[in-house]
Amino acid sequence: MLLVLCIDLDDDLGRKTGIETPVIGRDAVVDAAVALASNDPEDSDVNVLFEGVHIYDEVDDEEVEVAAVTGLEGSDVAANRAVGEEVDTVLASLAASDDVRALIVTDGAQDESVVPVIRSRVRIDGVRRVVVRQAQNLESMYYTIKQVLDDPETRGTILVPLGILLLIYPLTIVVELLGYPGSALGVISGLLGLYILARGLGAEEILDETAERVTSGLYAGRVTIITYVVAAALLVIGGVSGVQRLDAQPEPHTVVEVLASLVAGAIQWFAAAGITSSLGRVTDEYLDGTFRWRYLNAPFYVLAIAAVLHAVSAFFLGNQDLEYLAVMLTGGTLLGLVSTLAFAVAEARFDRPDQHNQGPGGPSSE
Repeated sequence: MLLVLCIDLDDDLGRKTGIETPVIGRDAVVDAAVALASNDPEDSDVNVLFEGVHIYDEVDDEEVEVAAVTGLEGSDVAANRAVGEEVDTVLASLAASDDVRALIVTDGAQDESVVPVIRSRVRIDGVRRVVVRQAQNLESMYYTIKQVLDDPETRGTILVPLGILLLIYPLTIVVELLGYPGSALGVISGLLGLYILARGLGAEEILDETAERVTSGLYAGRVTIITYVVAAALLVIGGVSGVQRLDAQPEPHTVVEVLASLVAGAIQWFAAAGITSSLGRVTDEYLDGTFRWRYLNAPFYVLAIAAVLHAVSAFFLGNQDLEYLAVMLTGGTLLGLVSTLAFAVAEARFDRPDQHNQGPGGPSSE
């Protein structure tokens, strides 16, 4: 007896149609194939099922049966074990006296990894791999490229490395200060690389989500939108101030002096940006009714860190002595500790456990 086994290792049939497997018999396999095609016409397992039915109809010189067995999505080991168990069920449904031989039908090498498991249970006459024939024209090529660009996994695997490779040449030109004769070609290559890299990383989706979040924030009256813009501007000013402070240092520069100069020139602007953004976030939390006293720690932490970094940079630049550094380190630490304890006490005293589940108006009266 010839048993035609249609293999679906990742259980597309069960997951997409809800049909219990194994599926045994020509009519049952045809119904399963139609159900899978109705749910996902592009699934290659549809062709596997119909190929099994086609082989069943072609064999007329011996007794034949067709069945579909499935594995599990994810682990190959668990999937192979599940296929083996379903093959046992299929064999148990056949007449025990028959000399059963199997013909395996798959859609690729991944499903064929289960062949040793089936061979341990029944003799295998052969493996039939189903390959779908498609028209080799411009339309099919366009569809294939479109599918590749829309698939996140494929984009990350193929397009991201390709985009990085295209960026190598223009980066080389930038290093040579655009003095190379092929600079125009480098610019074009760089633009193409940035586009492909953005497509591979799904940057257009991130930009769309950001724009939607900003629009929603504007209509909802989010204070953080304003404070984030101000903070970004302060960060830019801080970067410029740090570079100017570095340029004002006498030559030569050591690594420590470079870092200290950048920090000394930028830290006050960075601290202002951190305090501004944190206060905006605290304001929005209060308006949403989810305010916690501990959220007020953020601006004090920023101020303490800024004071410590300013003292350290001033010490390494020779503008302050060791005593000033010790005082600022101690003061920054005490500021962080005092704010933490103070707001923890305020939260324990003024917050009720059910207050955070209420709106901006506070807990409801009983």
